[in-house]
Amino acid sequence: MKHCLIILSFFINLQAYSQVLNFKTDVATAKSAYASGKLEDAHFALQQSMQEIDIIIGKEVLKLLPLKMDTLAAVTAQDNVTGNISFVGATIHRSYGKGIQKADVEIVNNSPLLGMLNAFLTSPLLAGLGNDGKTKVLKIQGYKSRLTKEDNAGGSPSYRLEIPFSNALVTLNVNNSTDTEIIAMASSIPFDQIAKLIQ
Repeated sequence: MKHCLIILSFFINLQAYSQVLNFKTDVATAKSAYASGKLEDAHFALQQSMQEIDIIIGKEVLKLLPLKMDTLAAVTAQDNVTGNISFVGATIHRSYGKGIQKADVEIVNNSPLLGMLNAFLTSPLLAGLGNDGKTKVLKIQGYKSRLTKEDNAGGSPSYRLEIPFSNALVTLNVNNSTDTEIIAMASSIPFDQIAKLIQ
């Protein structure tokens, strides 16, 4: 067991080193391309380096997420950080639970849904028009958020909680749940620390 942990630690450190190396290589490529007047190549290399930074930050965010939400343990083997389309931001994903009740946390930098959600949260008119009895606006740790109830055929309802930051959208999905359970789960997420990292 001890040897497995040492080997796992080695590969994690090797992966982190390769990401730093990729970043340095991309920056060097951008400098070289810029110096030789190849602006398109310089731009592409800088985009690649920014993507690497977003992925590294995403992995740091995963370290901040709780290892347990309510009774649901994190399934860290399914942790994932991927770059978004067009080299803009990253998507961070963690799952919780394995049985009947599951939860998923997803954080998307530069989400295209941010503008629409912020308009909904800040405009009483839009919030009123969108109120179908299954959606409500509330504050979690000082952040305005939208809680949506989704009925399941023959089962307990699922809930989706969306919390926008200035440039990222945090979504918590919990099936077979209650609104008080999802709010308690969301309260265990360190939003202030995450916001500092990704903004």
